[in-house]
Amino acid sequence: MASEVTKYPVDSLTKKGVAAHLTVTILLLIVLMSFGAIMLLNQANLVKVTPTIFYSVMTVHGAGMVGAASLGGCAVLWYFLCQYVPLNPKILMINLWMSVIGVVLILLGVFGFGFTDAWTFLYPLPAFSSKFYGTTGPMLFFFGLLFIGVGYLIVYLEMGIKISRKYGGLFNGLGWAQIFGKGGDYGPPGAVVAATMNVIANSVGILAGAFVIVASILNIINPNIQIDPLMAKEFTYAFGHIFANCTIYMAVAGVYEILAMYTKRPWKSNKVFLIAWNFSTLFTLMIFTHHLLMDFAVPHWLLIMGQIFSYANGLPVMVVTAYGALMIIYRSGIKWDMPSGLMFLSMFGWVAGAIPAVIDATIVVNHVMHNTKWVPGHFHTYMGLGVIIMIIGFMYYYVKVECGRRENEFDKVSAAIYSVFFLGLTGSFLYAGKIGTPRRWAEHLPNWILSDRVGATCAIIIIMCTIFFATRFIFRLNSQQRNISSGNDLNEKPLMVK
Repeated sequence: MASEVTKYPVDSLTKKGVAAHLTVTILLLIVLMSFGAIMLLNQANLVKVTPTIFYSVMTVHGAGMVGAASLGGCAVLWYFLCQYVPLNPKILMINLWMSVIGVVLILLGVFGFGFTDAWTFLYPLPAFSSKFYGTTGPMLFFFGLLFIGVGYLIVYLEMGIKISRKYGGLFNGLGWAQIFGKGGDYGPPGAVVAATMNVIANSVGILAGAFVIVASILNIINPNIQIDPLMAKEFTYAFGHIFANCTIYMAVAGVYEILAMYTKRPWKSNKVFLIAWNFSTLFTLMIFTHHLLMDFAVPHWLLIMGQIFSYANGLPVMVVTAYGALMIIYRSGIKWDMPSGLMFLSMFGWVAGAIPAVIDATIVVNHVMHNTKWVPGHFHTYMGLGVIIMIIGFMYYYVKVECGRRENEFDKVSAAIYSVFFLGLTGSFLYAGKIGTPRRWAEHLPNWILSDRVGATCAIIIIMCTIFFATRFIFRLNSQQRNISSGNDLNEKPLMVK
């Protein structure tokens, strides 16, 4: 590998695509957070909705939040990857339109035609429910998911082809040349490594989901076309867990790039860093098995693997990224602002979200806790204080670099309020799980309601902060964009990665 890697300038169409992705992301987050608040208010007996409305909202909230986070993560990854690998910006716009069409179909299927089978859509339940509510709802929902999945497969195909051309194959995109001593001391930049991991892992996850979705569609059309339900569940959770995990593996490219730029220190891809990413690529494909720990029919060896890989998955990339973030800012004289502060804060959210996940991955704990609100507690920490914080931090970075707009004290106060009350929200979920509150129930017993009311209060304040972030971002996009190669508010030239 050459001693220096020059960054390519970001073209105007890419900037428009990234800005559009971020705009759709933040608007979707507001709507979907509002759906989450409605569920909490209903469970807290503060607002009452019918069970049909509750499960409709739950279905959209579950599928939509991961989709919105993925859309934002894709924008972060594409923006930085295209500075190392020439990408076709039209592909990014295709993904946006495919995602928008998919979202519209899902909303129509759920709210227009009564599909309420949750994001899991466990086969063969959609065929059973279609006998009561008709086939249009599940069909729209499934085709919406297929549109979104195909959009991402096109993105990953573009990334994979271009990375392979530049680095001599996907394995070299993961740094195999450096790991096995056939290259220099340092591998491809972190954004390239993260993109390669996503190309491999998320493509497998999406294809697994597509298999179950197509099988479910065929089963609805012709009930004689059947597959094994346990296998279908395994494929479904492989799809859902991999896709959700990859949201942070896309957005983390912003941590590598932004902290390196602020500290004026390149984030070096040494062997430890590269080995960690390779292990995470493998583990991410395996850890969905902790969703099967309650299935007595699953072979014991698979359950044991699920526990082992679930323990191991959180360590490699999370540790090297969190430790690397600490090392790169140590005595760097970094100037803390919204982009740098939020990217650093996201490391806390990532680590904090992994702790209850590791606890839940223990078989004896999983049998008691997995169907409680402990699991949403882990996942909301990971998403709300990890992925979404990364995306919001990148939004502030984007308008600073491309639009020349700085934040003010209101931005910092809003970020602090958001973080504190998101901790309150996730804390209420974890406490609810501790006392045995089930997840996915529309009605709660009196001794569960206090945690629901705490969570609902926190959710409302979080939504207000997110509306503020969205307003600030959208209005500041009206400023004239500037190319990163012409300089920016960080008062530096493009970084030469050594």
